[in-house]
Amino acid sequence: MHNRPPLKVLIVGYGDLGGAIAKRLNDLKAQVYAVARGAKVASQVTMLQADVTKLSSLSVLRTIQPNIIVYCVAATGQTDEQYQQAYVEGLRNVLQTQHGNPQLQHVFFVSSTRVYGQTTDTLLDENTVALPVDFGGERLLEAESLLNTLPCNTTVLRLSGIYGPGRLRMINLAKAPERWPVHNTWTNRIQRDDAANFVVHLIQQVIAGAQINPCYIVTDSKPVSQYEVLNWIATQLGMEPNTPPVINGGKRLSNQAMLSTGFVLQYPDYQVGYQALLTELARE
Repeated sequence: MHNRPPLKVLIVGYGDLGGAIAKRLNDLKAQVYAVARGAKVASQVTMLQADVTKLSSLSVLRTIQPNIIVYCVAATGQTDEQYQQAYVEGLRNVLQTQHGNPQLQHVFFVSSTRVYGQTTDTLLDENTVALPVDFGGERLLEAESLLNTLPCNTTVLRLSGIYGPGRLRMINLAKAPERWPVHNTWTNRIQRDDAANFVVHLIQQVIAGAQINPCYIVTDSKPVSQYEVLNWIATQLGMEPNTPPVINGGKRLSNQAMLSTGFVLQYPDYQVGYQALLTELARE
């Protein structure tokens, strides 16, 4: 019997999410390579310093021949050009280095639910046509379409708002009621560890030869209004809740396709997730 060579995974974008995915892949004894713009050191990860927007810096990717690529970069800012560079040009450059890689089985692209610009109370899912209303959604959709040119299988992961360790925007906002938004919109979120766990869950399914979908909305099981979250956090902090305005705008997203893969959320709703964060902060 021949031993199968270890799974080779290339993570492009070694930030908070990329690092969490790598850590879990190490536990599976995968061979992990990661691309970051700055110099970074990580145990059990072969770190490669490169800039996805500069094709010339990516030549090392031609020699690795990964089985799986996870593209999870973050734009350096909120302008159309920065989104174009990070998501469209960056992904195009990385994919160009993989022409002629016979080992490549699957490419995952971490996108965002920002591609759904529609405002509606109807629950949106992967069959809903994405109608972006801003440059961010448009560029992400443009990047997603690049996957259609690949000979291997691909999956787009549309993540809702990520929160978790170090991502304390809502907790900080809850502490400053005078800064609460005028409008009360629908919101959707995913805890960072759940997002990382789901990516690794799908990678395991690919290894097992299971069919996975070309697109998943990655979000928890409870879309809620922004004021519901803020008031809940405020109450946990011993503050008075605010009277919520009528819900007006935003969208509600379904995670049924994600759950149908057999994946179980560690943080199925905002209360479980933010309680864990508040408990952690209280310890510090």
